[in-house]
Amino acid sequence: MLVELGLVEQRYQAVSEVLVDGVTVTEVALRVGVSRQTIHAWLRRYGNGGIGDLAGRSSRPHRCPHETPAELEAAIVMMRQAHPAWGPRRILIELDRAKVDPLPARSTIYRILVRNGLVDPQRRRRRREDYRRWERSRAMELWHMDVMGRVRLTDGSELSVVTGIDDHSRSCVSALSPRPRPGRCALP
Repeated sequence: MLVELGLVEQRYQAVSEVLVDGVTVTEVALRVGVSRQTIHAWLRRYGNGGIGDLAGRSSRPHRCPHETPAELEAAIVMMRQAHPAWGPRRILIELDRAKVDPLPARSTIYRILVRNGLVDPQRRRRRREDYRRWERSRAMELWHMDVMGRVRLTDGSELSVVTGIDDHSRSCVSALSPRPRPGRCALP
């Protein structure tokens, strides 16, 4: 007859094999499918509190110092319910006007609204394949000009550089240094 054992019963059986039957921790761990450290933890818990301590425990911390206080979360939810058009940015402005300290981040307000079902979470960024690349169909139809200033040379002088890039081929079609600033030297 096949009997289904509960979690506590399975752990107790593993512990009793080690303590009563004298089976090694390694053998029991291999048979049960857990690590040796887990068997040692079960042995320690059984030794401290008996079979009751073999029950599953939550790994959630007892407290979180940076967690948003429940009163502030309730205030944010009430603001959104009173003003359905307000988003996280506007709620943040209103909290600042109310002199709330410490002021939560806008992303925190957004997560609170999502958690309470007041905002439908949506993807913010488009996928790479959604972007449409705009480029000219023939070379030399359009140039992109860029001015870069304050380029320092090895002799300590500085100048500006103007570059032109063809939109179709992405090759540099122009690179020059305009008239140097007064008191500065130009490229030879």
